[in-house]
Amino acid sequence: MGVFDRTDHLSNAGHEQVIFCQDPPSGLRAIIAIYSTALGPALGGTRFYPYADEAAAVTDVLALSKAMAYKAACAGLDLGGGKAVILGDPNTMKSEALLRAFGRMVQSLGGRYFTACDVGTYVQDMDVIAKESQFVTGRSPEHGGAGDSAVLTAYGVFQAMRAAAQQTWGVPSLHGRRVAVEGVGKVGFHLVEHLLEDGATVLVSDVSSTAIDRVTALSDRVQGVPVGDLPTLDVDVYAPCALGASLSDAVVPALRATVVCGAANNQLAHPGVEKELADRGILYTPDYVANAGGLIQVGDEAESLFSGGFSFDRAKAKASHIFDTTLEVFRLAAAEGVPPAVAADRLAERRMADVGRLRTVLLPGRP
Repeated sequence: MGVFDRTDHLSNAGHEQVIFCQDPPSGLRAIIAIYSTALGPALGGTRFYPYADEAAAVTDVLALSKAMAYKAACAGLDLGGGKAVILGDPNTMKSEALLRAFGRMVQSLGGRYFTACDVGTYVQDMDVIAKESQFVTGRSPEHGGAGDSAVLTAYGVFQAMRAAAQQTWGVPSLHGRRVAVEGVGKVGFHLVEHLLEDGATVLVSDVSSTAIDRVTALSDRVQGVPVGDLPTLDVDVYAPCALGASLSDAVVPALRATVVCGAANNQLAHPGVEKELADRGILYTPDYVANAGGLIQVGDEAESLFSGGFSFDRAKAKASHIFDTTLEVFRLAAAEGVPPAVAADRLAERRMADVGRLRTVLLPGRP
């Protein structure tokens, strides 16, 4: 199956553009995927990851870029969806030369794609990439950026979780609830902070013992457990906040949570898992609805590149509406008799079709 076939296979319309980039002197091998620019320029982070092979990288970037388009549409943003992946181990391959080479690739797209942080890339990396491209978000405040988008990503997930609590228990609070958080890195750590402030008890797992030690030091209401045990625990909410595909055919039957709501991208291992969750009476909050806070933050920063200043308070106010969007997804799911994941897709597709300001691809330099 060729790349064109794969992009068509993943959606009804197919991706607009998939760019393979390399710079042998620096070791850069990257793929940039633009799913849609119907609502505006594509925005999505750059993932630096040691993929098993090129096929795995292509699969990941295609799925992630589509999710970004749906995320932006559901969040009410005038942005399209894109994503980039850099193939390799960031701990050994990352260098100024490589990041700047990647920045030139982003710049060559003329504003069709804006990049940001993702797994394996950080604010400092965005500052380096920005030396070669003006289409970079997630930069440090010292360089005019918004800083780490994990803060508002976690805040948005918490708002979605509050909405799921409202839908399930009639109260928009996690007070007294047991929440299992899988992955307590950049986003998971901040999510635990929100949960503790709201009065929840939190069980956490992570492949990093350092990350576990850091989060358990917050409160005696945080307990670390082995990674494999977390999904099977008797909890109210299961929050996947690590890598994707965590909701698999093996995990879903073992879940004892009533609600699933987390920050990880592409949590469903394959189409059909959303029905398995619904059949078991588990309320699933679509991942790209819950984790849109980071996109909202970098989207505000992208707008400020040309309009004069990022505002954290403005971005946080927008992210607070994830609560309302999540409830709307649940309402639509009930009205149409479909799982929430299907309802969220329909909501996003309707906005891309009805509100899309362009009927063809976004051209560089076009307003």
